[in-house]
Amino acid sequence: MITTSTHMENELRSQPETWARAAELARTTDVLPQRGARVAVVGCGTSWFIAQAYATLRERSGAGVTDAFAASEMPDRDYDAIVALTRSGTTTEVLQLAERVKGRTPVIGVVGDETSPLIGLLDAAVTLPFADEVSVVQTRFATTALALFRASLGEDLAPAIADAERAIAEDLDPDLVAAEQYTFVAGGWAIGLAHEAALKMREASQSWTESYPAMEYRHGPISIAAPGRVTWAFGDMPAGLADDVARTGARFEQSGVDPMADLVRAQRVALARALSRGLNPDEPRNLTRSVILDA
Repeated sequence: MITTSTHMENELRSQPETWARAAELARTTDVLPQRGARVAVVGCGTSWFIAQAYATLRERSGAGVTDAFAASEMPDRDYDAIVALTRSGTTTEVLQLAERVKGRTPVIGVVGDETSPLIGLLDAAVTLPFADEVSVVQTRFATTALALFRASLGEDLAPAIADAERAIAEDLDPDLVAAEQYTFVAGGWAIGLAHEAALKMREASQSWTESYPAMEYRHGPISIAAPGRVTWAFGDMPAGLADDVARTGARFEQSGVDPMADLVRAQRVALARALSRGLNPDEPRNLTRSVILDA
């Protein structure tokens, strides 16, 4: 069993600080798309899920039509700008997309590594080197980018930061850590975070996890709920869902905190499960920090 401190632990615990820095950066940068612009947000893996959250938040705030795509699936469609989210700036699909649209559609990067090859392909960039990470398993870069996006839309992140501080300080329930299976559910912008929570559990601890929009959960996925398993709700839930889960014998986990802070709780559970199984979450099975494909 790994007992030493991991990069993942140190990085996830730094999130309240990096969120505050991102919120301050949002007040001083004018790089992100202006209100009214038609925007596509792209990423891979974790960044794609954060793109989904940002797209929903931006559109619902009235800032303009906003779509989210996996970088490999970006259609040939007219946009005023593309926002490319990538921690490393070396992911093959993002680089290929930036090259494909160069000179035709402005690409704005939100990047962790300010020395990455993507920088030279961008029309503008917001760099977050203070949120970059050593661990293969992303925690703070993803949420810090989302903090930047939320603050750029005029949100006050102080409540979310306070919730995250409590999420980091609280003791983890051993029964929550020891569950057999987890299904994450959410509505609206938090759906992307539910997908990200499930990914974190799979990456770090090789756990059986699923994720769905909350209203879709009763259309089949609830069949997996059973004693010893967890349905974890991010944000407000549809009426009656908690009771439906209770009847299955599964645990319905709903903290009531900001969904980004609830993601921090899920990250902590994923880390605890990894360590209890003797796994190194900084170097998860079959994964590298960036997916770089052969030409």
